[in-house]
Amino acid sequence: MTVIIGIIGLGFLVFFHELGHFLAARLFGVKVLAFSVGMGPVLLHKEIKGTDYRLSLIPLGGYCSMKGENDFKKAVEENRTEIAGEPDSFYGVHPLKRLLIAFAGPFFNLLFGFLSFFTVALMGYSYYSAGTQVSMADELYEGMASPAHEAGMQSGDTIKAIGGKEMTDFSDISSYVATHPDEDIRITVDRNGEILEITAHTLLDKETGAGKLGIVSSADSVIERYYGPYPLPAAVVEGARQCGSLISLTFKSIGILFKGVDVTKAVSGPARITTMLGDTVKEGFSEGAKIGIISTLQFLALISVSLFITNLLPVPILDGGLILFALIEIVARRKMHPKLLYYIQYVGIAFIALLMILALAGDVRYFIGK
Repeated sequence: MTVIIGIIGLGFLVFFHELGHFLAARLFGVKVLAFSVGMGPVLLHKEIKGTDYRLSLIPLGGYCSMKGENDFKKAVEENRTEIAGEPDSFYGVHPLKRLLIAFAGPFFNLLFGFLSFFTVALMGYSYYSAGTQVSMADELYEGMASPAHEAGMQSGDTIKAIGGKEMTDFSDISSYVATHPDEDIRITVDRNGEILEITAHTLLDKETGAGKLGIVSSADSVIERYYGPYPLPAAVVEGARQCGSLISLTFKSIGILFKGVDVTKAVSGPARITTMLGDTVKEGFSEGAKIGIISTLQFLALISVSLFITNLLPVPILDGGLILFALIEIVARRKMHPKLLYYIQYVGIAFIALLMILALAGDVRYFIGK
């Protein structure tokens, strides 16, 4: 059941992505041959104004088939010097329109992320979190390293700020440290009323890519905190802020992968993400409808914003590749040679295949480990 729930959730995000392409294609005059909810064998379909609307068997998102998407292959086969597309085809419209059609899919993923965070901000919720008083991990666990202790921190210290950013609870501390691995960080602590400035160098966990400081929260500092609810205008701002923070965090995480991290452990593949999503939905709704909705929206928003960034990578066969090619045409004021586009596509396929192999290898190791 967990897997089915996860598949449906991921399928919805893919469908929403394709909906963006569909609406943009219709807006800019590109004929949509088929638009399907789901993949695989068609269960029901009806043609309306030249578009075949389909309901397909497998709930894995959907697809938007546009006229002339593969005209570049025909141009290669006929040894043409440029792609000749009809006025209502993908390669027949102005490259700026083609760029916007390609961008619309990732944009809809970002839009869904914003709407999810916006909804959560409107609803609000309470949660329990440890405070900012900490203990040194090497004093509690044998063989545990503690860069914080080595830098001069002591058990009982209360962390007020890190890197000039105020820390309100232990989750703030964990988030900051996790996203600053193998770095010197400046920590402001309160020790019995005395404010101290301490600089510690975080460790890099090569299995997760996260930073570690060697501290744990004090057991008696758990407090109840509240997030929202925000009034409508503030919820809009909060939704945008959350999206911005997540985009920044994602780019930072990508950079961390080049620091010697074990990619097969740090990167989640489709199987692991599907399972995690299914578990999040089940556990959330077991706590109540409101918690279920909030936890589901937050996890879907995380995946959706990640899809926004991933699809914008300037890699052929991704939307980012189509955007890059359209930009080149706009700047050069001439169409790309079909053979060049054809060969670049193969490079993109090889790159995506490599990423999939790494992700699937990580999934296999994860499930074997469980």
